[in-house]
Amino acid sequence: MPLYVPVRRCSSGFALRVFRSPLGDRTAVAFTTKRRLSDVLGTEQVSIRLALPAVRALAAPLGVDLVSVDPQLTAPPVRPTGPLTLPDGRPGPSRD
Repeated sequence: MPLYVPVRRCSSGFALRVFRSPLGDRTAVAFTTKRRLSDVLGTEQVSIRLALPAVRALAAPLGVDLVSVDPQLTAPPVRPTGPLTLPDGRPGPSRD
């Protein structure tokens, strides 16, 4: 069954995107539906359709042995909110 695999554009066409598992291991990811991919990675994420053996073959030269199918847990990039404060409660440096 072909899976939806997130890729990024590069000078030679497309490159497999590699992620980190919740335990910190490098992993390729694949999704059983386009909707699941867009729910996790956003509607702008470029993808290609590949069978699982092809995903493994692309990931292996990168030293990635794990392929996560339909991962659900993601976290947005950390972005500070509010003013910085030091551990003793004094105001910290500006974020600008």
